[in-house]
Amino acid sequence: MSNYTEQPSVDLIFKQLNDKANLLYKFVMLYGDYVAENQDYGTGELINMVEVHTLTAIEENPGVNISELANMWNRTKGAISQTATKLEKKGYIQRRKQDGNAKTVMLFPTEKGIRLSQAHKRYDAIEVSKTVDELLRAGCTPEELDTFFKVVTKYIEILL
Repeated sequence: MSNYTEQPSVDLIFKQLNDKANLLYKFVMLYGDYVAENQDYGTGELINMVEVHTLTAIEENPGVNISELANMWNRTKGAISQTATKLEKKGYIQRRKQDGNAKTVMLFPTEKGIRLSQAHKRYDAIEVSKTVDELLRAGCTPEELDTFFKVVTKYIEILL
């Protein structure tokens, strides 16, 4: 008798792994849509998650530059520069050249940007708490949530 017949078929293994991978793909796609949607974080102004998280990084690190933000978010300098331009046009940040170095441009939040960043932090604290509560009510245990975040952390490390 051949060992080949005793081992799971490639099709079966693929199906088992693909079903799990498809769950991840679906989550990533749904979350990607959520990230791209404009939302009101409590100021009456609509902004997407990428922009507001970039603004908050600037608010928490006044004087940060595009390269530092690109490293922080693992994005290209071009992508961060485009986001910064949108934030600047909306009046949330301003660019200033570093004294004695005309090449280095530092980013600072405006008063309007600080208000939105603070509103965003309050909004996220409430929404993340609600999401955790929903997951707990849906049958996840605190330990399972901790494991989920541990897995996400490790997955990020693999992708980086």
